[in-house]
Amino acid sequence: MNYIKAFAPATVANVACGFDIFGFAVDEPGDVVELRRRDEPGIVITDILGDEGRLPRSATQNSVTVVMLKMLEHLKNFEFGCEVVLHKNMPLGSGMGSSAASAAAGVFALNEMLGAPFTRQQLLQFAVEGERIASGSAHADNVGPALIGGFVVIRSYHPLDIFQIPVPRELYCTLVHPDIEVNTKDARYILRNEVSLKNAISQMGNVAGLIAGLMQEDYSLISRSMVDVIIEPVRAILIPEFNEVKHAALEEGALGCSISGAGPSMFTLSKGKETAGRVGLAMQQTFAQAGIESQIHVSAINQDGPRVLERG
Repeated sequence: MNYIKAFAPATVANVACGFDIFGFAVDEPGDVVELRRRDEPGIVITDILGDEGRLPRSATQNSVTVVMLKMLEHLKNFEFGCEVVLHKNMPLGSGMGSSAASAAAGVFALNEMLGAPFTRQQLLQFAVEGERIASGSAHADNVGPALIGGFVVIRSYHPLDIFQIPVPRELYCTLVHPDIEVNTKDARYILRNEVSLKNAISQMGNVAGLIAGLMQEDYSLISRSMVDVIIEPVRAILIPEFNEVKHAALEEGALGCSISGAGPSMFTLSKGKETAGRVGLAMQQTFAQAGIESQIHVSAINQDGPRVLERG
């Protein structure tokens, strides 16, 4: 194979109560990577579209190519080389897994070009290195669902142990991205290193309840469990009108509403596409009342993860 073009989806991480352990993929937006084989060894970024010149062009500094270099190093393949074009189709610092989508698209595309020597689960060991470059932490709650699709749980980081759980067919996500930016490193920096026993117990109950609600298709239990008493209260201050937007979403029938990843995007889960769309409009209108423009994405949970768009 001399050429491949692949897509990897945006993701919602944390999912309210599941900081660094829950994440799911959506249908759109997402990043696209084009790889073209070259005779010389090494990875070269030839273009990045949509980033306004903000991302590094060095292969050792960009999340899309760092992961590819890690894969080739693991394979001890120093003869292979390719040119990379990255299409950034979501804002940087959006809370929608922008760096994870790039990393997932990169390792997925390269794996396909090499004849798929790794399973998607095995690709995670490389993909998390893209997150380390982007945010300083090799968390997997974005790259996990971006690579394998669906709703995932990270049971352990050492060793990395990740699995997928089923979700109700009528479950829809609404993603609303306000036109502001939150730096992921800053959003992690403000978090407390310790939590009270009371909050830990409450959070663990919600984590268990959300998993059970998803697997049993119990929408009421999903709703009751989408409560974050540890991370959301701290990060909410970074998002203007957070409480008002959340209230508007719940008033329109959302099961729950919280911060997507590090923010500033906010997400909801709803029963049915119609409700999810109505919720999105209410959230967008609330942001607009404060003079903040926003974009809405409504999607079922994406079960497929990345996909090949072209090959040749």
